[in-house]
Amino acid sequence: MPKYLAHCNYVGDGIKGLLKDGGTKRRAVVDKLVESLGGKVEAFYYAFGERDLYVIAEMPDHESMAALVLTVTATGTIAIKTTVLLTAEELDEAAKKTPIFQPPGA
Repeated sequence: MPKYLAHCNYVGDGIKGLLKDGGTKRRAVVDKLVESLGGKVEAFYYAFGERDLYVIAEMPDHESMAALVLTVTATGTIAIKTTVLLTAEELDEAAKKTPIFQPPGA
């Protein structure tokens, strides 16, 4: 199954909700959300800096991850940037492919 890194920021009422509910309850909500789409949370970390929260999740497909992001961001309480993660083996397979490409000016 594909893995994704979600870079999350709480916004507006999301911050108030986090203060009210606490981090543990929000983790349980995320676990339930991901599992409802057939996925599994691999890592869940709050952070200082540019992002408030990082989640690595394994999902059945891109459509399931898109459904998750659409559902969450539609609330207006969390902004999410998603990165598709590749295993070393997947990168090996990509390196075996031979695309046809001409660089600019060549």
